[in-house]
Amino acid sequence: MDELAVLERIQRKVLWLSTWMVHHANFIRPSADGTKVGGHQASSSSVVSLLTALYFKALGPDDLVAVKPHAAPAFYAIQYLRGRLPKTALAELRSFGGLQAYPSRRKNPGIVDLSTGSMGLGAVQATFCALGSRYLADHFGAKEAGRVIVMVGDAELDEGNVWEALAEEALRGLGRVLWLVDVNRQALDRVVPDSRTRQLGAMFSACGWRVIELRWGGRLEALFARPGGERLRRRLEALSNAEYQRLLRYSAGAVRKALVDDGTGGTDKALDRLLGKLGDAEVAALVADLGGHDLRMILGAFDEAERERGGPTVILAHTIKGWGLPLA
Repeated sequence: MDELAVLERIQRKVLWLSTWMVHHANFIRPSADGTKVGGHQASSSSVVSLLTALYFKALGPDDLVAVKPHAAPAFYAIQYLRGRLPKTALAELRSFGGLQAYPSRRKNPGIVDLSTGSMGLGAVQATFCALGSRYLADHFGAKEAGRVIVMVGDAELDEGNVWEALAEEALRGLGRVLWLVDVNRQALDRVVPDSRTRQLGAMFSACGWRVIELRWGGRLEALFARPGGERLRRRLEALSNAEYQRLLRYSAGAVRKALVDDGTGGTDKALDRLLGKLGDAEVAALVADLGGHDLRMILGAFDEAERERGGPTVILAHTIKGWGLPLA
């Protein structure tokens, strides 16, 4: 079995385990008053592919990772599969003395490199930790660890402290820092504004970061390369975040109809021809083929980030909140 096939099997286990942990905490574990403790199934599932590629392939022995708070269930599932947590711990998510809602080094030091709650604070703290370790190495001869890898959700980037930190000139030389942005376009209470999603790359570049964007998956990129494919790319990239999110919930036949609509009540014949040989279910699946769920492309992005360490790098990974689940 090849490497990608193994990673695919692993990510399915991570998805199942992380979803089960939240379900168990809310519906199976006894509760005296019936109160649910919550959890983040959708926010975990959106980063399952990224975390699988990171922890089971790309992670170096000296690397430190700051996982976005809402990915805690997926993170814990991975630590169990790596043999760093007993099975019994998975049933204690969000219980007193059990696995914390957000990764906490103080409370779970055996598995957590860097604490990461509340929103946006963990990413900034981890990045300045890298700056602090550089200072210690330069001035006192301390040995620097490997990379500092930070995973953050796109809605977390609404926090002002994030951009205040990224604008600091001193961060431009931190080649050890790699950020992974989970671009799932969905905050707790709203769809992320289109302007923010479209400007992310430029905003990081303006701060001196190298930007790698995983927008579409390999199957969709292959379709873009066919005659008429560039028309489909323009159609998809012209959708607002709200329109794209809505498209994901359409029935298979409705997805095709929405794509070939020329905006005047007629049919875009070129797009209709391009999609004509594909079944409705295949068209719907292709629309959801994003780079943040394509293991081959994710591994390629990690390799690219590793090759050049002149400054900090960010991977903007487009994903689907609730990926692989009925609530996607």
